[in-house]
Amino acid sequence: MRAGAELAGLPLPDVLAELEASSGGLTSEQVQSRRERFGPNEIAEKRTSPLLVLLGYFWAPIPWMIEVALVLSLVVRHWTDAAVIGVLLGMNVAVAFAEEHQAANAIAALKQRLAVTARVLRDRVWTALPARELVPGDVIRVRLGDVAPADARLLGDVSLQVDQSSLTGESLPVTHGAGDVLYSGAVVVRGEADALVYATGEASFFGRTTALVGTAGTVSHFQRAVLRIAHYLIVLAVALVTLTLVVSVARGNPALQMVEFALVVVIASVPVALPAVLSVTMAVGARALARRQAVVSHLPAVEELGGIDVLCSDKTGTLTQNRLAVATPWTAPGAAAGDVLAAAALASRAEDRDPIDLAVLAAAPPAPDGQRVTGFIPFDPVTKRTEATVSGGGEGAFTVSKGAPQVIAQLCAGDPAVAQMTTVAEGFAGRGYRSLGVARTGPGGGWRLLGVLPLADPPREDSAATITAARELGVTVKMVTGDQVAIGREIARQTGLGQQILDAATLAAAPGDGGDAELAGRVAAADGFAQVFPEHKYKIVRLLQARGHIVGMTGDGV
Repeated sequence: MRAGAELAGLPLPDVLAELEASSGGLTSEQVQSRRERFGPNEIAEKRTSPLLVLLGYFWAPIPWMIEVALVLSLVVRHWTDAAVIGVLLGMNVAVAFAEEHQAANAIAALKQRLAVTARVLRDRVWTALPARELVPGDVIRVRLGDVAPADARLLGDVSLQVDQSSLTGESLPVTHGAGDVLYSGAVVVRGEADALVYATGEASFFGRTTALVGTAGTVSHFQRAVLRIAHYLIVLAVALVTLTLVVSVARGNPALQMVEFALVVVIASVPVALPAVLSVTMAVGARALARRQAVVSHLPAVEELGGIDVLCSDKTGTLTQNRLAVATPWTAPGAAAGDVLAAAALASRAEDRDPIDLAVLAAAPPAPDGQRVTGFIPFDPVTKRTEATVSGGGEGAFTVSKGAPQVIAQLCAGDPAVAQMTTVAEGFAGRGYRSLGVARTGPGGGWRLLGVLPLADPPREDSAATITAARELGVTVKMVTGDQVAIGREIARQTGLGQQILDAATLAAAPGDGGDAELAGRVAAADGFAQVFPEHKYKIVRLLQARGHIVGMTGDGV
């Protein structure tokens, strides 16, 4: 029996067979054996003693040299020198330790997003259990507001809308159907469904993301430069001390005098105040960034930030406004743009706080005096449309509806304008827009197509100028988005990024004859990446770093 990420791409019947499970859930005996095999559904957090972290700041090439000087000062009883050296060494450690522990632990922050309880089918009975008790093969039920407690595949003919912003940074919900993957950490925003758990704990998507965070440490350019200086100084100090000792022995100097000579040479060859000066300088920079709401969790990152030459930026909320807006609609013959917007607004409700409804209401003209909605059918994942009955305003009672273009096309099957609808919707999709069909009933009660509304998250007004300014400073900006390639390409066009947008799926494919070097070249040449998940971001950054770039990442996603 297998369990883990490899089951995400298999047909659902194969997953059921592989997990030796069914839609009826597991028995207590099965759960016990699987828990022993796969462990609890939780992310193991590696904890390090603060004392060990503190002592770690004393373990580096330059501190070693300072510590040698301190020991020699104590041996020859130069108390003043020893005190000064000790204070400088302690100041360096104290500043670095205090600054780097002001930021919250990244793994702990990730764990807080996970569900703490789950509805599970065990022994044919639904029960609420701590999420850590889930095992592969369990059947769970998720509802509005639930956080997916593990990676699962949806069961039955369902339609579920989930918010994957914790994984991708994209705030708009994603619709899932039978057999689709529900990742741990995703939030259900509409619908209800049963799902088969196929990966738990560190084998889940969220668990693998956390593992990447835990292993993402790297030595910065600044640290490498300091290490090179330290190695040079160590070699110089050893050579000078050796020469001093040889000369002293040849002259027959006393042992204590030789130690004093060695101390003088070590202090002269080692910039004792260098670590403290560097730490204080970077701490001042960290404080300045903190006043601008930027938290520095690792002091060398201050210097690294100044050397960035590639910036990977999320799309939603960073390059765009993080809100849907209506673009110029397509109108059916005999209808005006105002008619389409007015009808769509009648089929929307502000109190539902649905992003699409809010965008439509913001773009629509005011309703005529006296016109009111007497009946409203909210959006349903099965029907995929909303409907409102309207009266007053100088017209008789009529009905309006808005929804998925294919659904509205079926509703208006007798309208000749429907023949153009598929082409129009495909054209909008090719430019990265979401399409919304709008229709209303006529005097005879039949449905008439009014038009199609294109919706998109528009770029921020300053995005293009900011990208241009970054280029002038020598920083290449690459867009990283969880949205589809077409949407990413359209936003890239509007912000002046370029049209070379790679599907992140290509990053997971086996490298060609050129290996990782070939893939790194494609990543470096790309203007952005679409359908990205956290593990893709990690690989993008690693490939760029392999080509010598200093890479920054900004945005809301993990």
